[in-house]
Amino acid sequence: MTPHQITIIQQSWENVLPIKAQAAEIFYNRLFELDPSLKPMFTGDIKQQGDKLMLTLSVAVNSLTRLETLIPILEDMARRHVDYGVQDKHYATVGQALIDTLATAFGDAFTDELKSAWTEMYQVVANTMINATQ
Repeated sequence: MTPHQITIIQQSWENVLPIKAQAAEIFYNRLFELDPSLKPMFTGDIKQQGDKLMLTLSVAVNSLTRLETLIPILEDMARRHVDYGVQDKHYATVGQALIDTLATAFGDAFTDELKSAWTEMYQVVANTMINATQ
């Protein structure tokens, strides 16, 4: 990731934080629309799960300039996700749900440049998590 990509991701995330509950709801609705078979993996309160999602994304976004601190967190999380039934193929669906959520949240402000930066960030996260479980 380039320094510019990191900057625009971090700046754009500041605009998501005030609507994080709505963004989480959009995300999970989109995720289950893309793959209804994932819904049974979420047995707890989906609003609490949404809070966890937003916290995790905040940590990831805020750690982009210090990936060495983020990687162990992602690897640990990936190993836990295996116990929930997460498979490698699910990461693509989650990534699509994330990008679609951001597109909804930002509207016309979700430029190709911003979409590309977020896609790159998600690929770093997903690849780190997938590699941790191989």
